[in-house]
Amino acid sequence: MAYEENNTSNITQALTNLFEEVLFATESPGGNKSLNVSQFLSALKERSTRHNQEIDFGTLVKLVDGWRTKLNLTKNSEPLCNYCDGNFRDLILAYNSIHGYISLIVCVFGSLANALNVAVLTRRDLAAAPINRLLKWLAVADVFVMMEYVPFAIYRYLILPGQREMPYKWAAYLLFHMHFAQIFHTASICLTLSLAVWRYIAIKYSDRSHILCTERRCSTAILSSFILPPILCIPTYMVFDIHTAVVLEPNGPMILYHVDSDEEGQLFKLNFWVHAVLIKLLPCCILTVISLWLIKEVYSANEHQKRIRVNNACANDKTKKRQCKGDKRTNRTTKMLLAVLLLFLVTELPQGILGLMSGALGRCFFKRCYDLFGELMDALALLNGAINFVLYCSMSRQFRMTFRQLMWRAQLHKWPPPIPSHSDGLHTAKTSVP
Repeated sequence: MAYEENNTSNITQALTNLFEEVLFATESPGGNKSLNVSQFLSALKERSTRHNQEIDFGTLVKLVDGWRTKLNLTKNSEPLCNYCDGNFRDLILAYNSIHGYISLIVCVFGSLANALNVAVLTRRDLAAAPINRLLKWLAVADVFVMMEYVPFAIYRYLILPGQREMPYKWAAYLLFHMHFAQIFHTASICLTLSLAVWRYIAIKYSDRSHILCTERRCSTAILSSFILPPILCIPTYMVFDIHTAVVLEPNGPMILYHVDSDEEGQLFKLNFWVHAVLIKLLPCCILTVISLWLIKEVYSANEHQKRIRVNNACANDKTKKRQCKGDKRTNRTTKMLLAVLLLFLVTELPQGILGLMSGALGRCFFKRCYDLFGELMDALALLNGAINFVLYCSMSRQFRMTFRQLMWRAQLHKWPPPIPSHSDGLHTAKTSVP
C-alpha cells in the first residue's frame, strides 16, 4: 500500500514538472505564476473519479508532451560542458564497460581476505596489541563495504543493462548503497588515520608510549571511527534523493526512477566541500606528513642496523642481541604500516581532488567528470581494502606464522608446542603484527 502511494506521488511529480514547463512558457510576464500544479492534478483526478473513470496517466503525459512540442520547448537540459574531453575519456569508458566483472572479482577476494585478517588478528598472540586491534576493525569495515557492493554490482552491471525499466525499488536500494558504502568507507579512512597517528606516537614518544597508547584510548579511537562517519555524511543525505524521468515509449509513457543530486545550490557545494576536504584531503595531508616522517625513521633505523652489523655488536652481547631483534621487529611493523598508508594515499587522493573540483566548478563538472571516473575510483577503493592481506603476509613473519597455525591447526596438534619462557610470554602478549 505504501509503495502504491509512493508510486502515485512520483508519477504526479513527474507530470507536475511537465505541466510547469508548459505553464511557464505560456504565462505572460505579468501573469500569475503561483499556480499549484499538484492541486490541479488532484482536482483532475477527483473529477475523473466522480465520473467513474480511472485517470489515465499515460494519456496525460502524451497530451502535455504534445503541448511542449507545439510550443517548441525543450526538457530541462544541462548547460554546455566541455570538461574531461579527449582520448582518455574513451579509455575510461572502455574500463567502465568491464568494471562490473572486475569489481565482483575484487570484492569476492577482498571479502575472503579480510575475513582471514580478522581471524588471524583475533588470535591470542596478536589480539592484545592496539595496532592489531585497529587493523582488525579496519578489516571489518572493508568486509562490510565489499559484501554490500556485490549485490549492487550484480544488478547494476549484469542485470540492469538488459532491462528497459528502472523501478522504484532499485532506486531506493541505490540510495541505500550510496550512503552505506560512504559511511563504512569513511570509517575505514578514520581507522587508517588512527593507525598512522598511533604509530607516530608510539615511535616519536617511545618512552611514554605505555601512557599515551593505552587500551582505553585505542577503544576510543575505534569507537570514534564508527560514530563520526554518519555525522560527516549528513550533507550527502540532504543532497541526493530519488528523482523521476518520463520517457515516451511506443507502447506508452514510462516512469524511470534514478538517484541524483538536487539542483545546484549552497548545500550541493557544501556537500562536496565536506566530502573532499574533511573526509578525503585532510586525512591525506595528515597521512602524507606522517608517512614522510615514518620513511625518515625507517631510513634512520636501517642506517643504525648497518652500523651495528659493522661493529658486530649483536653477536657477543645477549642483551644487545635481544635489543637488535626488537629494533628489527619495530622496523618491519613500521614498513608494513607505511605500505598500508601509501596505498591509501594513492587511492584516496584522486577522489579528494575530484570532489574538491566538483564543489568548486559545480554540477557541470560533477556530471561530466566525477560520474565518468566513479567506477575507476570504486575499483581503487575496493583494491585498497582487498590487498591488505597480501601486504600482511608478505611483510609480517608473525602474521604468516599465525596464519599457518590457523590453517593447519589439526596437523600442528600432533606435535606439542614449545614451552615459552616467562619473558617470551610477556613479549608475545603485546606484539604487533610483525
